Amino acid sequence: MLHAACYVLYEHMNLNKVFLIGRLTRDPESRTLPSGQAVSAFGLATNRVWINPENQEKQEQTEYHNIVAFGKLAEICNQYLNKGSLVLVEGRIQTRNWQDQNGETKYRTEIIAERLQMGPKSTAGQKSEKATDKSEQTTETIEEIQIEEAPEEEIKTEDIPF
Repeated sequence: MLHAACYVLYEHMNLNKVFLIGRLTRDPESRTLPSGQAVSAFGLATNRVWINPENQEKQEQTEYHNIVAFGKLAEICNQYLNKGSLVLVEGRIQTRNWQDQNGETKYRTEIIAERLQMGPKSTAGQKSEKATDKSEQTTETIEEIQIEEAPEEEIKTEDIPF
């Protein structure tokens, strides 16, 4: 039997926190709310790899996530991210609903980004690290990007323009 104080604690404990590391499936879509606040939306693909215990074969499953960022974080997404970018997103899950033109209720589950950390810049187009002449190798300095946190104010889902 639970002690009364423990019961109260568990009754009020909730957590809605998501950490995802993946690659953008499309360039961020930039919008502005009627309030003037920037919004950025993009898709993120994450992979799960495991060994099938029955046949010892490697299995892989890809999940696709809808990410939405607001304010300064949205501006950073729009400026620095593009399709294929590696990114860590920290946020919360939110499902919104609306009526379509036929009166059907539609649902969309999204990750509301609260923090974001970018991976290394793409090395596409750079010379291979195995180049024989060291003077021909290209090294890239990765900029330090300040991680911005989303504001604590509540965002109304009806204000989201997509």
